[in-house]
Amino acid sequence: MSWFSFTQDIAMDLGTANTIIISNDKIVVDEPSVVALDRRTDKMIAVGSKAKMMYEKVHDKIKTIRPLRDGVIADFYACEQMIRGLIKMVSSRSRLFAPSLRMVIGVPSGSTEVELRAVRDSAEHAGGRDVYLIFEPMAAAIGIGLDVEAPEGNMIVDIGGGTTEIAVISLGGLVSNNSIRIAGDDLTDDIKEYMSRQHNIKVSERMAERIKINVGAAITDLGDDAPEDYVVHGPNKITALPMEVPVCYQEIAHCLDKTINKIETAVLTALENTQPELYADIVKNGIYLAGGGALLRGLAKRLSDKINIQFHVADDPLHAVAKGTGIALKNINKFSFLMR
Repeated sequence: MSWFSFTQDIAMDLGTANTIIISNDKIVVDEPSVVALDRRTDKMIAVGSKAKMMYEKVHDKIKTIRPLRDGVIADFYACEQMIRGLIKMVSSRSRLFAPSLRMVIGVPSGSTEVELRAVRDSAEHAGGRDVYLIFEPMAAAIGIGLDVEAPEGNMIVDIGGGTTEIAVISLGGLVSNNSIRIAGDDLTDDIKEYMSRQHNIKVSERMAERIKINVGAAITDLGDDAPEDYVVHGPNKITALPMEVPVCYQEIAHCLDKTINKIETAVLTALENTQPELYADIVKNGIYLAGGGALLRGLAKRLSDKINIQFHVADDPLHAVAKGTGIALKNINKFSFLMR
């Protein structure tokens, strides 16, 4: 049957750090948002994890690009090539012809009309016939399993690679939202700067990300959940001689403190702008954390202690937006909040 099926439905979480595609209710692509291009021809050489392996390691004939910055498209051509490459991973080899695509794509809630148009155009150029957009906090709420159409307030804090999306959802709409361009990439930059300043060691973006994954924390007392120190290798920034520096989670928690403070302030601002009845619902239900940033050790506890409202980490925070986008794809005719 698949030989004669000319339409394929896919849901896409087009993220600054990772892009996830769902087809037939399954995650079929979960790849870094990186593309490698030939500098002379602009032809795509690699996409996703293969391109990320080349990142910061290429010679002058290849360029590796992260097409999205701060949650929006920074390089239109590279983004289109990346989407094409990732969609090719989805399309079944059993199809005789390339199918036309019906797509639902998650976008930051703070996107301008120009930024929304850029996403839509990129998807259409990559083969999308019907392209729908959904705001990421709404998708995250659906993916977590919340009833977004109920007359009840729920707050989502979705910390991605480029943006942190904070939204109050009720009756199928965003009652209030605060989208700030401070997120996982900023935490990575904090670690790079800290390692250079404190330890005189040069670390790459990829190494800083590994430090964040291995010993990243939002509080300095994790108790029994404390990770072991992580050993960092790199050149001394003055002498260029090799260095080996063990890093503990407490010092990373200190170095991330300013950026996490900004996220706390944004959450408090969103709460200040929330109507009293919805605020009462949020206090009762708690606040839900999604996105890769939700995995930062101790973050839910720090936010709960600071704001006096219980924070819950989603069961699968990395895939919450993608799962919600997939559910929206199956309910295109039901959900009025989808944008064309």
